[in-house]
Amino acid sequence: MAVPRRRGAESFVAESPSQLTSYLSPVSRTHKIANFVGIVGPLVGLVVAMALLWGSYFHPHDVVLLVVGYLLTGVGITVGYHRLFTHRAFATKKWVRYTFAILGSMAVEGPILAWVADHRKHHQFSDQHGDPHSPHLMEGEGFFAALKNLFHAHVGWLFVAEGRAEIQKYVPDLLAERGLRIIHKLFGVWLAISLIVPGLIGYFLVGNWRGALTGVLWGGAIRIFLLHHVTFSINSICHFWGRRNFKSADESRNVWLLSLISFGESWHNNHHAFPTSAFHGMKRLEAAMDPGGWVITGLEKLGLAWKVVRIPRERQASKSLAA
Repeated sequence: MAVPRRRGAESFVAESPSQLTSYLSPVSRTHKIANFVGIVGPLVGLVVAMALLWGSYFHPHDVVLLVVGYLLTGVGITVGYHRLFTHRAFATKKWVRYTFAILGSMAVEGPILAWVADHRKHHQFSDQHGDPHSPHLMEGEGFFAALKNLFHAHVGWLFVAEGRAEIQKYVPDLLAERGLRIIHKLFGVWLAISLIVPGLIGYFLVGNWRGALTGVLWGGAIRIFLLHHVTFSINSICHFWGRRNFKSADESRNVWLLSLISFGESWHNNHHAFPTSAFHGMKRLEAAMDPGGWVITGLEKLGLAWKVVRIPRERQASKSLAA
C-alpha cells in the first residue's frame, strides 16, 4: 500500500478526495450497529439512573449544575478549542480567547495545545494512515472487530502514542502566545476547578457535605462524562453513519440527531468540506441546529468577533453532492 502524500499542517484538510478509497476499510452493517449501541447505550443508562435517583441523590439544583456546566464547557470546546484555535474561523479579543481556552480546558478533554495539534493532524490525514482517531483503518471484520474500531475511534486513541500529533509541528502559532502556553501548563488546575466549583455551589445550596458530593457528581464528573461521550462520537459515529452534502476527502457524515447536544459539531461532513467555516450548519435548518454558530453570531453582534469566515453559496455549490 502506498503511503499517503503528506500535506502541510497549515492546510488542515485535503481539497480533493483522490486516492482516499484505498485507505478506507469497508463499513459493514455490524460495524454501524455496534457503534450506535456504543454511543446511545451509556446515555440511555444515565437517563434511567437520573430518574431512579430523583429526590435522593439527584435534585433540581443538580440539573442546573449539570446543564450550565455542560453548556459552558461545551462552548469552550466547540467554539474555543475547535473553531477559534484549531481553524481560526473568527478573531476576537484576547480576554475572550483566554476565556474560551479555560472553559475548553474545564471540559477535561486535554490541554489546549495538545487538543488542537491532534485535531489539525486529524484534518491533515482524515481517514488515512496518520489520522489519530479514524474508525476505518484497523483490520478485521465482524462484531468484535467493529467494537475494536469503535473503541479506538471513540477513546482508545487517547491511550496510545501512535498517531498523536507533535505540538511543536502542528501549533507553532499557538505556542508563540504566552497566555496560551500558561493555560496549557495549568490544565490540572482547570480540571480541579471544574470539579470544585459545582461542589462548592452544591454545598452552599444544601448546607452539608451531601450537597457538595452531588454537586461534584452531577455538575462535575457526570457532566464531563456526557460531554466526552458526545465529543468522541464526532470522531466515531460521524465518520461513517449519516448523510453527505459535500465532497470531502474522507468519510465524514452529518448526523442531525447529535447536532444540538454537540453544539453543531455533528454537521461533520459540512465541516470537513469547509473546515475554516465558523458555521457548521450550512442550510437553513442545519444553521438552526448549530449552537456553536449561534454563539459566534452573538459575539459578532456584540463587536467581540470579527473576520468571521462564511462560505459563499457558489463555493458550497461547487462541492455539493446534490443532483
